[in-house]
Amino acid sequence: MAQFMETNLLILKTTILLFLVESHGHILLQDYKDHPCIRPCKTDHPMTCEYNFTVEYYYTLTKSCYECPYNTTDCGRPHCVPADGNQRGIITVNRMLPGPGIHVCYNDTIVVNVHNKLEGSEGTSVHWHGIHQRESQFMDGVAMVTQCPILPYTSFQYKFKASTSGTHFWHAHSGLQRSDGFFGPLVIRQTPEQDPQYSMYDIDTPEYTVIINDWLTELSINKFAHHYLADGDNKPASMLINGKGAFQKFTTPTGGEVYTPFEVFTIDSGRRYRFRLISNGLLYCPKHISIDDHNLTVIATDGTPIEPIEVESLIMYNGERYDIIINGDQPVDNYWMRVVGLADCEVKNASQLAIIRYRGANETDPSESRFHDDVNRDGKILNPLNSQETETLIPVSSLVSKLDDDASLKDVPDKRFYLAMDFYNISNYRLNDMYQMHDHDHIHYTPQINHISNTLPPSPVLSQFNDIPKELLCNPETLSKTTDCTKEYCECVHVQKVSLGDTVELVLIDEGHTYDANHPMHLHGNYFRVVGMDRLGSTTTLEEVKKLDDLGLLQRNLTKRAAKDTVTVPDGGYTIVRFHATNPGFWFFHCHIEFHAEIGMGLVFQVGEIHEHPKSPLNFPKCGSWH
Repeated sequence: MAQFMETNLLILKTTILLFLVESHGHILLQDYKDHPCIRPCKTDHPMTCEYNFTVEYYYTLTKSCYECPYNTTDCGRPHCVPADGNQRGIITVNRMLPGPGIHVCYNDTIVVNVHNKLEGSEGTSVHWHGIHQRESQFMDGVAMVTQCPILPYTSFQYKFKASTSGTHFWHAHSGLQRSDGFFGPLVIRQTPEQDPQYSMYDIDTPEYTVIINDWLTELSINKFAHHYLADGDNKPASMLINGKGAFQKFTTPTGGEVYTPFEVFTIDSGRRYRFRLISNGLLYCPKHISIDDHNLTVIATDGTPIEPIEVESLIMYNGERYDIIINGDQPVDNYWMRVVGLADCEVKNASQLAIIRYRGANETDPSESRFHDDVNRDGKILNPLNSQETETLIPVSSLVSKLDDDASLKDVPDKRFYLAMDFYNISNYRLNDMYQMHDHDHIHYTPQINHISNTLPPSPVLSQFNDIPKELLCNPETLSKTTDCTKEYCECVHVQKVSLGDTVELVLIDEGHTYDANHPMHLHGNYFRVVGMDRLGSTTTLEEVKKLDDLGLLQRNLTKRAAKDTVTVPDGGYTIVRFHATNPGFWFFHCHIEFHAEIGMGLVFQVGEIHEHPKSPLNFPKCGSWH
């Protein structure tokens, strides 16, 4: 405890160390590692925590990196973004990858001033993934749902309460910017009295926040356009752990080999550490995570506490977060943290490593092989990919929440939606029959929900609902009166309306006929309880799942189910979630695979009548079509 207090007292320094570079009057680099809001949390001592984010196009291994990677010390210089050694264009906040971490206490007020310095005419916005934005709905940061994009050379201030405790992250919610580096951690800590897991760990400081993402070798828009229009592949080749990793090999003048450095986490023997794992996954690349010779005690998911469960490894899908306890009970040495990409990442063997280093160990790489195929990690796996539950394969539907049961778990929901998803052989507005080819490998398949591609409106639905032509809004019920969307391409602003106070059940179905894939689905503005999950086979259909449900064969557990905001849907199976719709507004629900969301795999829940929604803040920016 003494070391814990010493560390946090050091953090409390009121003089904030900032590396500053001026560009057109805006600060470009602030790491905020010594922000005064990083402190031991106390009851009734909230603070206002302010940050400046400057968004710009940048590049890995710029001249600011000096001799990196040949001199690894240079890789840590301000403005140096080594990433995995591959040289490519990126988008950064404050010239950092990941962007600056926001670490605050429950009930603090977060203020972020976003300055858009992206070149040309590219707008942006920032979503605070995991923050429900109750009473601050306009701060959710979804371009054309809750706000207009922040135009180049302009700024926007986000201001909201840190009212959703736990491990979260922030990221761009405009186009593909999240894929190119526009993201960072957001952690809201509680007081010891508020945290039900406080007795399980000794250390919980920002140094043990871990943000993981798959990584492309070029700007994402190039990859997207090539895959979408010209039959290019969409497979990641690499990964990053806290923006670092080894991928591109460099040759020294003497013929040796060097790589950009791994992330290193230093721990002490006999201490228990709370690691906060964040998946900023981009494409179809579930991440299998383990630490050599150490088990993982999982204590929270998506910011909410669960009954602790010890596993040998876990799988994370895009947008998920897991808090784990690592016990420093092994000999003093260096150990690999392994992140192995599954599914599309297996095609190019995308994986990454970090180092768990016991204090006192030599500053060298672990002696175990770098290649994951050489190390067989048996035992229990939490959150398996496209698998039925067994003694060693544990789905998140079996996790037990430490939160009290609420109205979302009542016997009969007020609304139930069956949402089927798959890749369909149907042209969209960007393509026509001239683009279609007859063999399966060259057909363009469109990911949709209930055969609808969601498009964004010309004005945000939350702030300018009356400015949107109502013929742009749809759902399966309205379309079925005029169109067969199984044969004709359907695109619109896909809106499902629920009443304020409804308990809403979503039966999410991955029909799985085209590819052996899955979809991590994320809900804004709410937690949901995961009450059921199963894989029925390699494929299924909406009709089959409905029939099974009518026969009472879809099992629901309505007691102490884990509260999450992101969950996978097994290929050829289903996931059932419940949420209590008490947060009025428009809330995006979408696949967190970046290319799928961009094409239109999502919908918007309208919670409550328009007159029950909050009024727009004074002088809130407006946008829309000229006519």
